[in-house]
Amino acid sequence: MSPSKKDDQKDEKQSKRTDEARTVRKIVGITLTALVLVIIIVGVSGYLYINSALKPVDPSDEEKRDVKIPIGSSVSEISKILEENEVIKDSRVFRFYIKFKNESGFQAGDYKFSSAITMDELISALKTGKVMKDPVLTVTIPEGKTMDQIADIYSKKTDIEKEEFLEKVNDVDYIQTLINQHPSILSEAVLDPEIRTPLEGYLFAATYQFFEESPSTTKIVEKMIKKTESIVSPMLDGIKEQGLTVHEALTMASLIENEARSKEDRMKISGVFYNRLEDDMPLQTDPTVLYALGKHKDRVLHKDLEVESPYNTYQNKGLPVGPISNFAKNSLQAVVEPTSSDYFYFVAAPDGEIYYAKDFEAHKQLVDKHLN
Repeated sequence: MSPSKKDDQKDEKQSKRTDEARTVRKIVGITLTALVLVIIIVGVSGYLYINSALKPVDPSDEEKRDVKIPIGSSVSEISKILEENEVIKDSRVFRFYIKFKNESGFQAGDYKFSSAITMDELISALKTGKVMKDPVLTVTIPEGKTMDQIADIYSKKTDIEKEEFLEKVNDVDYIQTLINQHPSILSEAVLDPEIRTPLEGYLFAATYQFFEESPSTTKIVEKMIKKTESIVSPMLDGIKEQGLTVHEALTMASLIENEARSKEDRMKISGVFYNRLEDDMPLQTDPTVLYALGKHKDRVLHKDLEVESPYNTYQNKGLPVGPISNFAKNSLQAVVEPTSSDYFYFVAAPDGEIYYAKDFEAHKQLVDKHLN
């Protein structure tokens, strides 16, 4: 065989080995990539599951169920009993949490727990043997209330001074902690320097029950934020479909809350707001002017409309910088499910009736008829 043929065969074998090595490297690379992706997916899924299992089963649950912890029950048995009674989501996660917190000394007894109880409240009750039959403090926060009004309510119901409450909810470091703890609803948007108070609109209107006479501001806010989270979470997809952030959705919900009372009108007004936003028209909603002024008035005067504020929707297009109050659930639902129409204007009459118009001329006629 000639030297040239031998060289060709050698080159061919070398090329084949190179191709085989390249194929092996490709297979190994794909396998490793797939393995890493699986590890990431499993890790993220596990984190989300554990994070969910650590939260109350149903933060809005007010019904208490009898739970009996027999004498001599092990942590495993107690965990199983709590899961069977829907007091916790997952007995294994509860056991791991107990180990992580290095808790022990749970006492037998007849308890009454609701699905709204937090892990730490549950552990505290089981350690002290405190039978949580009835709340010792009940506070109702109505819809449409500002942070200042909420602070006033708690100052009258608890030992917390109004100024102390307001100082806490305006503490930037504390707000940052809440953002880290509740990223699904809280974002850096609440720390915009133009916002009057970061958590405005984020403390949901509801009746809150406490099992201690003097809960701290931190416990109060945490309970209220969790309630807000339970209301907002099921609507996150709908909010995204509307092209809004959670902050924007809560802002619009607060405007709707202050403009109408009925579910039907709230959905119609939501549709009007979307129409005006789409046409780059200012929303021109009076409640934002009142919030900018920091006062309540039965009627907004023409000179009031000129107040300089990032909340004034007569002077600024788009949504205001943040919510102007808290809101009812159906106000947020109206943001997600607006009534489609050709209306661009509405007038709220003194009797509470709301009238809608498609153009400015028709709107002026409604104003003359119902307000003048």
